[in-house]
Formats: sequence, C-alpha cells, structure tokens
Amino acid sequence: MLGAILGAMLLLSVTTGAMAGRMNQVSAAAMTGCEDAVTLAFSLAGTICLWSGVMRVADGSGVTTALARLLQPVTRRLFRELSSDTAAMGAISMNLAANLLGLGNAATPLGLRAMKELDRAGGYPARATQAMITFVVLNTASLQLLPTTNAFLRLEAGSKAPMEILPAVWAASAASVTVGVVAAFILKGRKGKRGKCG
Repeated sequence: MLGAILGAMLLLSVTTGAMAGRMNQVSAAAMTGCEDAVTLAFSLAGTICLWSGVMRVADGSGVTTALARLLQPVTRRLFRELSSDTAAMGAISMNLAANLLGLGNAATPLGLRAMKELDRAGGYPARATQAMITFVVLNTASLQLLPTTNAFLRLEAGSKAPMEILPAVWAASAASVTVGVVAAFILKGRKGKRGKCG
C-alpha cells in the first residue's frame, strides 16, 4: 500500500512538472532530495546504533524488569488484560521509555518486539487485540520528555537553542497521547456494545 502511494506521488510530481515545463527543476529536486536523504540517514545512524545498544544492554541486565515495575501504575491500567510480569509488558515498558527520551528510531525495534509479544500473548488472533490497538496509539503518539532526535536535527540545521521546543513538545505529545488513548477506549466500548446487541 505504501509503495502504491509513493509511486502515485512520484508519478503525479513528474506529470505536473512535465505539464508545467519544469522537468529540469524536477530532476534537480530529485537528485538533491536523494543526497539529503542519504546524508540524514548517515547522520542519524550513530545515534540509533548507540541507543539500540543501550536498550539491548538494559534488557539483558534486568533494567527492563525494573522499568516495567516503575511504569506498572500506568501500564496496568492501560493493559488490563496483561500480567505485569509478561515479556509483552517488559517490551512495552522499554518502548515507552525510549519514546519518553525522544528516541523514536531506537524505539522502533522495541515496538516491533512488543507487538510480537502481544501477538503471542493474545494467542495469535486474526485481528488486533485491544492491547495491540492501545500500544499502537501509545507508540504513535509517543509522549516525550526529551525530544532527543528532534533536538539533534535542529542542532544539525544550525539552531543555537535546540531544546527550546520542550514546552511545545510536552504540550503536543501529552495532548496527542490523551486524545488517542481516550479514543481507543471509547471505540472499544462501542465495539463491545455492538457485539452484545448482535
């Protein structure tokens, strides 16, 4: 699906450029965009490798379990169908911690692991469980205390105060998490009512 969307966007941009007689600009933009993408990927690689390694060490040293206990008051209410000592809960806690630190790229492998554990805990259902839906909302909205990646990108772009975005990040991420979680639970309630009526 994503490939079809990107392909359609590429076709539309080339067609529009050709119709406007600006194929030279389209070609130049394509080359510049490719170069910028590779540069960005290499500049972020060190940060991603560092924090992915830190998370792996934390997992192996038992920090995952301690973090799961620390976040238990929140995760126990959000994931009521899961036991607090499951592998899924540990993976969810590590993902939440990475997102709190603004390490979206480092949180990705942890999120994939958490989803696999949730799939296993749910008995490999054909459809997403409520725990899976709630986790996707939390991972996507990602409440952030320290927007590390964004600050790094701002620093690379020449910002003299890369962390000045903190208040805006706190407000926006708190609002998105709240709205997402509330919506997930409201829709869960409606689904349950439809099931009982049927």
